[in-house]
Amino acid sequence: MITTKGRNALKVMIDLARHEGEGFISLADIASRQNESLKYLEASAKQLSSSGLVVSARGKSGGYKLSRPAEDYTAAEILLSGEGSLAPVSCLEEGSAPCENACTCATLPLFKELDEVIMNFLNSKTLKDLI
Repeated sequence: MITTKGRNALKVMIDLARHEGEGFISLADIASRQNESLKYLEASAKQLSSSGLVVSARGKSGGYKLSRPAEDYTAAEILLSGEGSLAPVSCLEEGSAPCENACTCATLPLFKELDEVIMNFLNSKTLKDLI
């Protein structure tokens, strides 16, 4: 399930893309337009900045802006910056301990295929598509 973190990361990025070319955009403006809590968006923006997806500036004219053109972002990378993982089951998460039942698990092939479908879909959608 995609959490509020992932959804808010998408909201911030979509808002920044819609206002690309206007310089740095304050989170207060984004929160107002998106009808979201500034506190929640601050956490998302911090993660987006740490991931290099946005550039931030402090001060009166500060805020956030995209670090590259909207068409160069995928929905997958934006969601992953907020979520960390989009794996449908924990045993498919990157860095998870090997499952002792993997060789005999009747459901693992289904969830591997689902994971591939999800990632292919999300990688096929750019930020520009979303705006």
